[in-house]
Order: sequence, then C-alpha cells, then structure tokens
Amino acid sequence: MTTIALLGAAGKIGSRIAKLLKDDPAYTALFVEANPVSEQRLRDAGLTPTPRDEAVQHADVVILAVPDLFIGQIAGEVVPQLKSSTLVIGLDPAAPHSGKLPERADISYFITHPCHPPVYNDETDEKARTDYFGGIAKQNIVCALTQGPEAHYALGESIARKMFAPVMNAHRITVEQMAILEPALVETITIPLIMVIREAMDEAIKRGVPPEAARDFLLGHINIDIAILFGFLNAQFSDGAKLAAQRGMEQIIKPDWKQIFEPDNIMREVRIITEGVQANVQK
Repeated sequence: MTTIALLGAAGKIGSRIAKLLKDDPAYTALFVEANPVSEQRLRDAGLTPTPRDEAVQHADVVILAVPDLFIGQIAGEVVPQLKSSTLVIGLDPAAPHSGKLPERADISYFITHPCHPPVYNDETDEKARTDYFGGIAKQNIVCALTQGPEAHYALGESIARKMFAPVMNAHRITVEQMAILEPALVETITIPLIMVIREAMDEAIKRGVPPEAARDFLLGHINIDIAILFGFLNAQFSDGAKLAAQRGMEQIIKPDWKQIFEPDNIMREVRIITEGVQANVQK
C-alpha cells in the first residue's frame, strides 16, 4: 500500500484532496499541518494530524499542497528527510520552473494542475453544472514528470486523477509548457481580458443600459463568441462584426502583447509568485 504524506492538508486545496484520499483503500494517507490551529481544523474534519517529520520519513509520496511563497522553504526542509525513490508531487509549475525545489537525484518530482470544468460540458446534475473548480463536475488535468523513472509518472497520474476526480483527460506536458499555460495564458492574459469585459459591461450600465439587460446580452454573446472561436459551432462572425473586432483589437491590445510568452517574462512571473517580489531575471 502506498503511503502518502499530504502537507497543507487543512488548506483550501489540501482539504479537498484530504477528503478524497482518506477513505481510499489504495493509500495510507498521513495529514500534516504547520500549527495547532490548522491541526484542529483537521480534527474537526475527522482527520488525525501526523507530525511532519514522522510523515515525510515514512512516505512513499509527498504532496506539497502549500502556498507558492512557502514551497521553497518547506521543500528545502522536507526533501533531505525523504526516503530514496520518494515521489514528490507539486500542484503548480511556479516552484519547479523557478528552481525552488531542492536538487536530489534519488527522488522524483511530479507536477500536476487542474484545468477545471470546461465551459462546454455534458453535465446535467445541478451541482455539477455549478461546480466551477472541479470535484463534482468532470475536468481535465495537466501532468509533468520533471525527474524520475517512468513508473513514477504512472503513479503520479493515478494519484492526480484521484485528487482531482472525476478526471477526463490527463495531458502529459513539460513544466515549461505548464508555465506557459499558467501564469502566462490563463492569468497574465485571460484574467485581465475578462476583467476588461466586466468593466465594459459596467460602463454600458453607467451609460444607461439596464443592468439585467446588459448582463444577459453580454453573457449570451460570450457563449456564441467562444463557440465560434474555439470550434464548437460551425459558423462565422458577420463582416460587420469582424470589422468592429479588428478596430477593437487596434484600440485595446498592444501590438507586442505576445511578448508575455517569452521565457524571460514567464520566469519573471513565476518568481514573483514564489518570492512575492518584482524579481529581476538574468538574461
């Protein structure tokens, strides 16, 4: 039986993972937290805390469900204590991509991250249809084995599928590709653009459009726009819409916006995530 030490088991993501692991007969799960208050949250959830040193020394797998700012420090303390051939699972590409995970040749590093339930899905249950994070609704995940034997990729994917269940596709990519997806694609680009859309709706309301009408009109058109642009609908924008979109691109979007995907820019972003400062990147 595989012994898993879950660090950060009372946190936002850790608590969700803990619920899925605690009764699985394939694993012996050890739940770890950093202070008495968090340990009490574990007890309140019906889980027994295990001291960190004890847990990691016995673990076959260690899951780092801890904030990005602290992963470097915690990994630096934990990794030297691990048994040879331990699999360390991280939940975000920022720490490994920015070099925050300690070097040790006889252990494995596996990184995984949820895609979250897609906009277009076949969910019919109300709870699943309104599950935006995953755990009830089906979702996809991305996975990367940064070092270790191929068998550890299979083990990591099986645990990731359990952590983020129900899972449809597990896409195998590299950590560098995962950093292109997050933060570059979904945080640096997508969130600001959606924030602009929301602010534009607010501006329409300020200019006299009734709030309910503005929201309904916008969300309905977003539905069609996504369907057309991502190939869910075999249709085209009208000629007038194409011209308006081009004028909008010229007014709103900087011509060099794709520089966000350059490696130095991505590294700067992941260092900000893991260090909490405006990192200077050596070129």
